[in-house]
Formats: sequence, C-alpha cells, structure tokens
Amino acid sequence: MPHSEKGYYFILLMYGLFSAVSLQKTVRDKLEGLAVTGIYYGLCWLSVALVLLLLLIGLWNAEFSYAEKGFYAMAFLLALFGAVAVQKNVRDVLLSERRNPGPGNADENS
Repeated sequence: MPHSEKGYYFILLMYGLFSAVSLQKTVRDKLEGLAVTGIYYGLCWLSVALVLLLLLIGLWNAEFSYAEKGFYAMAFLLALFGAVAVQKNVRDVLLSERRNPGPGNADENS
C-alpha cells in the first residue's frame, strides 16, 4: 500500500475517532440537560456521516480483495465503537464517583 493511501486511512481513522466521541458527548450532554447548540449537534452528525462516506469511497476504489475491504471496514467501525465506549464508561465512572463518594474519596472531597 503506498504511503499516500496509508496516510488517507490514518487521517480517516483520526477524524472518525474524534467525530464519534464528539457526537457521543453532545448526545449525552443533551440527555443530561446541558446546553448544546443545534449547529454543533448537526456538525457532529455531518462529520460522522462524512467520515463513513469517505471510508466507503476509499475502500470502493482500493485494489483490495472483498475480504480485506470488509476487514478494514469492520476494524474502522469497531475502533469508533471502542472510542465511544471508553469515553462513555469514563464519564459514567466519574459521575458515579461524584454521586456516591467511596471511603477513599470522602477525604479528598472535603
């Protein structure tokens, strides 16, 4: 695979991870009643859709076998899912610790 193609997929991965985590955060913020502008919320959805479209176009034009294309697509989607899951779990743990400080956290919060 040429370096330019590797760079294309790397940039797509970084952009995809950022856009997916950003979308998850804005959705969560809206559910928790925090202020989220409609423009930013729409841009997050647009970014996720755009990165998926760019991945689809890149894999469509790549000279890979169908198995390789499927592998790269699934790896990309699982990376996005993993980033969102980690961000969600970290936020849930922090929220839980704020609501129910444990014995070790009681001295730190005083």
